[in-house]
Amino acid sequence: MLSINKWTHAQSLTFKGQTSLWNTLNAKKIDQPRVGLRYIPSVILEHPVSQTNIFDLNCSLNMYATFGLNEEGDLYEDTRSKAYRIWIRYSTPQFEARLGLQKINFGPAALLRSLMWFDRLDPRDPLQITEGVYGFLMRYYFLNNTNIWFWALLGNNRPKGWEVLPSTYSDPEIGGRIQSPVPMGEVGFTYHQREVDISKGLEMLPLFFDAFVSDIPSPDYLKEYFDLQDFKEYRYSCDGKWDIEIGIWLESALIYRDLDLLPYQYQQLFTIGADYTFGLGNGLHLTGEHFFTQYSEEMFGSDQRVDFSAFSLNYPLGLLDTMNGIIFYDWDNEEFYRFLQFQRTYDRWGIYCMLYWNPETFRIYNSAAENSLFTGKGFQIMVVFNH
Repeated sequence: MLSINKWTHAQSLTFKGQTSLWNTLNAKKIDQPRVGLRYIPSVILEHPVSQTNIFDLNCSLNMYATFGLNEEGDLYEDTRSKAYRIWIRYSTPQFEARLGLQKINFGPAALLRSLMWFDRLDPRDPLQITEGVYGFLMRYYFLNNTNIWFWALLGNNRPKGWEVLPSTYSDPEIGGRIQSPVPMGEVGFTYHQREVDISKGLEMLPLFFDAFVSDIPSPDYLKEYFDLQDFKEYRYSCDGKWDIEIGIWLESALIYRDLDLLPYQYQQLFTIGADYTFGLGNGLHLTGEHFFTQYSEEMFGSDQRVDFSAFSLNYPLGLLDTMNGIIFYDWDNEEFYRFLQFQRTYDRWGIYCMLYWNPETFRIYNSAAENSLFTGKGFQIMVVFNH
């Protein structure tokens, strides 16, 4: 008997979206509530070229509006719309190449990430929204689970990750990563280099100095008395994660900025963390991390240093409900950041009730626009619908 099976190329088009509505009340501005509305529509097109090889396209927008009352009691609004993800990808079981506006992140840390190079994910954000980067990403996966990455970024002239100064618009950023299994875990090594646009970031340069010097030069002074030129920045990192009764991980990064004007040209970042699920009730999951960054004139010096610690508790109350708490501690300023969240999740709906008790100045993440909602003491409720 002769049997012939013919596989047909089935193209599929999917439209989905996420709507979120939130209301924030700050204890110091109880008469100035803030209301926000966000909608992220996404179009996904898949075109198989064989049984295992696929071309797919993802396009999504981030459309949001915030409303509130100012100190005079007048209503204000801020509405914006921008591209969120626009990329095309070719993938096989062991390879993928992706081009466009996309999210690139790596590393095992969850709360205080030394390898937060291209995103600004906030562990307190239930939606995990972050801006993407324009570029090309290629990954290959070997049969032993070793994988190699290569990327080239272009046209990203806004600071990303921990960056204070932006990259130049027309010079590509290039980098790569290798990640490989080891006994009881895996390790990774990463490299990245970019050209820093000091002219566009001139107004931000005093903030960079403010991290480690008291006599801050003004942008006008810098522009008049220094021949400011774009400069190279080089990043090197090593990370690893192991499961030995408990989960243990570390992230370490060394950054060199080739500019003599800076008081310290070297920066080190280091995160060490662990997690464990205790057999209490439905299972209490505890995560702890310690992070420090230090600046120095020499490669492994320690002239100026900043330390943070963080702990996260997650406890499922049932099939639908979860409690989550996060505490950050700033060792240098001796300040706590507290966050407590109750979450109820259905198939399409999500309800989040969040309490926060933080300092008036947020010093952990750079995404100031979002973090301004969580300064001081307050409450936020968010309703999310996915379709």
